[in-house]
Amino acid sequence: MTAACTDTKATNTNGGQSWPSRGAVSAEQVHFYRDQGYLLVPGVFSPHEAETFRAEAQALAQRIEKLRGMEDPTWSTVRTGRTTIQHCHDVQFYSALFCGLMLDPRFTGLAQALIGPNVQLHHNKMFIKPPEKGSPFPMHQDYYYFPHRHDSMIAAIVHFDASTEEKGCVRVVPGSHKLGPLKPAASDNSLSADEYPIEKAVPCVAGPGDVLFFSYLTIHGSGINASNSARTTLLVQMRDPTDQPLDHQHKSRGQGMMLAGIDPSCGATQPPTA
Repeated sequence: MTAACTDTKATNTNGGQSWPSRGAVSAEQVHFYRDQGYLLVPGVFSPHEAETFRAEAQALAQRIEKLRGMEDPTWSTVRTGRTTIQHCHDVQFYSALFCGLMLDPRFTGLAQALIGPNVQLHHNKMFIKPPEKGSPFPMHQDYYYFPHRHDSMIAAIVHFDASTEEKGCVRVVPGSHKLGPLKPAASDNSLSADEYPIEKAVPCVAGPGDVLFFSYLTIHGSGINASNSARTTLLVQMRDPTDQPLDHQHKSRGQGMMLAGIDPSCGATQPPTA
């Protein structure tokens, strides 16, 4: 198995290099992202902040469960009836704390280094993998859910608690973004488990406050949370606002919100009309 892409301490050890914590970004990190298709940045938020986010996420999940019932987005190719996951789209409409997180310069500054000065929200999702039965995600590329002309779309996973292999951390295939869109093997757009076994992918072990960035072309997935504690994260999908969507898939309430910079097109960039 390939070594984990980071430790959970004050430095990031991607590719054998040591990088500073607290969300600092360097030309070396940007080069690593361009070459490998992912970047794990430690300490973007403090452990105390991460714990506050975690408590907010757990409270939001409890409110949703009580008021309208929690949907289970477990993928069809891994659905067994024994695993489950809690999630919520558009969290900024339910908690000002999460709105502040997505607008925090420590976060948006990193996104700008990877996308450019203008960073636009596409959508976000809170995920809670429950203890002992948190659902896995099969290996896939995000491209097929919201393809864009210039492939500026990136994902950022903000970790609110420790994400270990036992807890089903994200795994990536380094450099796979250079392959372009690959033909899915199943109707849910997952890739062949024989060709891209999750066990061979690089585990991105992360600590509270760490943020994992990756291209929407990077092959990734995650395992079951087999630990005795939940794994809680926020996924934020972002793009250059001038990058044209190729279809109308995956609309969300918050789509188009500027997280950093401006929208030079003033909203004129729209998907094709069929």
